[in-house]
Amino acid sequence: MKELTSSQVRQMYLDFFKSKGHSVEPSASLVPVNDPTLLWINSGVATLKKYFDGSVVPENPRITNAQKSIRTNDIENVGKTARHHTMFEMLGNFSIGDYFKKEAIHWAWEFLTSPEWIAFDPEKLYVTVYPKDTEAKRIWHEEIGLTMEHIIDIEDNFWDIGAGPCGPDSEIFYDRGEEFNDVAEDDPENYPGGENERYLEIWNLVFSEFNHQADGSYEPLPHKNIDTGMGLERMVSIIQNAPTNFETDLFMPIIHEVEQLSGKVTYGQSPLTNSSFKVIADHIRALSFAIGDGALPSNEGRGYVLRRLLRRAVMHGKKLGVDEAFLYKLVPVVGKIMESYYPEVLGQREFIEKVVRTEEERFHETINEGLAILNEVITKVKAANESTLNGKDIFKLYDTYGFPVELTEEVAEDEGLKVDHEGFEKEMQAQRERARAARNTELSMGVQSALLTDIKVESTFVGYSKTEHDSSLLVIIQEEAILDTVSEGRAQVIFSETPFYAEMGGQVADQGIIMNEAEEVVANVLDVKKAPNGQFMHTVEVLLPLKEGTIYKLLVDKSKRNRITKNHTATHLLHKALKEVLGSHANQAGSLVAPGHLRFDFTHFGQVTAEELSQMERIVNEKIWEAIPVVTVETDIDTAKNMGAMALFGEKYGHDVRVVNVGDWSIELCGGIHVQNTEDIGIFKIVAESGIGAGVRRIEAVTSKEAYELLYNEEQQLKEVAAIVKSPQLKEVVSKTEQLQQQLKEALKENEKLAGKLANQQAADVFQNSQEINGVRVIAAEVQVKDMNQLRQLADQWKQKELSDVLVLANGQDGKVSLLAAMNKTANEKGLKAGDLIKAIAPLVGGGGGGRPDMAQAGGKNPAGIPDALAEVSVWLSK
Repeated sequence: MKELTSSQVRQMYLDFFKSKGHSVEPSASLVPVNDPTLLWINSGVATLKKYFDGSVVPENPRITNAQKSIRTNDIENVGKTARHHTMFEMLGNFSIGDYFKKEAIHWAWEFLTSPEWIAFDPEKLYVTVYPKDTEAKRIWHEEIGLTMEHIIDIEDNFWDIGAGPCGPDSEIFYDRGEEFNDVAEDDPENYPGGENERYLEIWNLVFSEFNHQADGSYEPLPHKNIDTGMGLERMVSIIQNAPTNFETDLFMPIIHEVEQLSGKVTYGQSPLTNSSFKVIADHIRALSFAIGDGALPSNEGRGYVLRRLLRRAVMHGKKLGVDEAFLYKLVPVVGKIMESYYPEVLGQREFIEKVVRTEEERFHETINEGLAILNEVITKVKAANESTLNGKDIFKLYDTYGFPVELTEEVAEDEGLKVDHEGFEKEMQAQRERARAARNTELSMGVQSALLTDIKVESTFVGYSKTEHDSSLLVIIQEEAILDTVSEGRAQVIFSETPFYAEMGGQVADQGIIMNEAEEVVANVLDVKKAPNGQFMHTVEVLLPLKEGTIYKLLVDKSKRNRITKNHTATHLLHKALKEVLGSHANQAGSLVAPGHLRFDFTHFGQVTAEELSQMERIVNEKIWEAIPVVTVETDIDTAKNMGAMALFGEKYGHDVRVVNVGDWSIELCGGIHVQNTEDIGIFKIVAESGIGAGVRRIEAVTSKEAYELLYNEEQQLKEVAAIVKSPQLKEVVSKTEQLQQQLKEALKENEKLAGKLANQQAADVFQNSQEINGVRVIAAEVQVKDMNQLRQLADQWKQKELSDVLVLANGQDGKVSLLAAMNKTANEKGLKAGDLIKAIAPLVGGGGGGRPDMAQAGGKNPAGIPDALAEVSVWLSK
């Protein structure tokens, strides 16, 4: 067998399929872009859904990729098994309606067995097939030459997620030899496809040929597809003869660094410590890549996954004797291992380290908080004379505070208590079911109507330089049918050339009208989107008949277009300003460029201060005042990158790209429409800034007319304030307002003093009137005070002067009632409790309350009931 590094295996795979006419698709971000059905990119095919469902037709129907992926459905198994990972790499080759079973099987065999490529011994390879897939079995047997002993029927070999494209699959297994046998020779699982360590699955070839309908039926797909997946980690473990995936060059450098940081434990000492090394190595890979792709730890969604991974790794570090923040020190090790294909980890090393270290240090504080809560739980359990910690409490500590069950067990054992494992597992299972329900739609993939994918006409955009253009109508679609003419209603139309911009890259579509030769408006253009084959498809409201083959005049709404272009160039200036003020990690995570405003989402760890916003706004306006020409050039992707062009977050770019250059200051790849000079923008004003998710923030802003209107309205409001504070000049409004604030503060302070004096005066009167009931001295009265706080102050005076055994005070104002009951030690020793008394009298004022034996309070909504409530005190005490 060849000696290969993981980098060589990855590159060899991509090179092989490139030689078979495949386009190499770069690995996409782990954070899905424009796909709400996915929490993470979880497979090689996940980023290609747009091709498989027909919404986009690829330039090349043959695609190959090495895709970083995350799956988190069974995090608990990481470190315990040989091959469970949170982040892994999936090598795949895909056919979108091009080749099918024959080529997929032949090429898989060639890659695995050819001396030029992996050079596996063919005798060590086995395959499984779906029993009804006789064609796949025939190819393996008759064309590849596998004996029937090496072909196993497996009923489960049918890839189906419940809806959408599906079909039989064929898995390829490698026989690692008897030394890897972990089951008995006669064990029913001892076969390729069974649960064992000897026969290792390395590749799954999915033959997607059916569409699973909502009614449960299966219809043949109009275009059959190939979707394959080979786990890089598994392949490398075989080639490097590693017992598990972790003893490979993908993980061992991380494990060796953890050994150094521990200084106490080495890998291989025991299965228990080995598990901790594996967890740390796996989790820091996932954390480094996910944070590098814009995800940040938080309490929800993917951010919660990262927080959980980090906390799990920290606790395993503690088991190895590492009691301080250490994970961040592993980031450069991860980056070095993956540098050949994923340079972005080292490129963002400083930011990733900062996020990991901050989160680690916070968790060390959380551990202490968890211990405090656990001690409270233990105290309650002992006070109730119980001997077991409740499963729900253990789960809450684990789920909310990241407090490991093992640590809970240790603390409980030291206190002589047991733990409710069964109850904990029940809560864990409920969480798994919730997670499973949330994942049901993760791989959902619809099937686009073949009508659109079969439209091959050429359609060209000419709107960069024009807002009017005469063009031939090529296609009319209405109600899923292609028509020659349409006379009313809504329809989709495609022209040979169009000045209308289709919604892309955050820029909204142009709107406008379509006119005939008689200069009559025949349709309003409501929206424009790209069709699967790239044509510009206009959604129109038909006013007069439209006919295929006719020349029409297309007119874009110039006013809206001008406002859109100003906002679009402003987003480029803002993006650059963001990076200058906040740092290079502030990447675009979404945008909206509309006529009336712009919206810009970006990744950022922490708050954005008012000073930073002001600084960004100033920078953008300075670039507008400098009147910088905006130059747009068309070039190839490599030249663009050499120019320093910034690619937008999550976007895919073809070979030919447009570069928008603003004075060599802001250089971005962008297919949108821009102003010719920054001074055309007029003025830029930030309206709002907010957090919209874990580590993602949003800036909303306006330019030109909308910015002027915003400033005008704010000036008018300022003038109104000036009139209210009697400031003849606007520049004196602030000082005048400060004077009034100071006067108000002094008046409130004086008011407080007077209220206190009034309360004391009332106290002197109230405290003189006590009566005795059943040997208990009681004072019950209504007082006129400001709030419950002053009632408590009166109660404090009563307590200090020991004026009675029971005190009940009531206050009613503005339709609300405040009640307070207090008792001294004498009353409590007689079995009387303030909480019981308040519960008895509160209903008479339309409320309720409670409290301690010595002090209780209540609120109500019926001031008229105060006399009855006070009278009830005597009745209650006499009972």
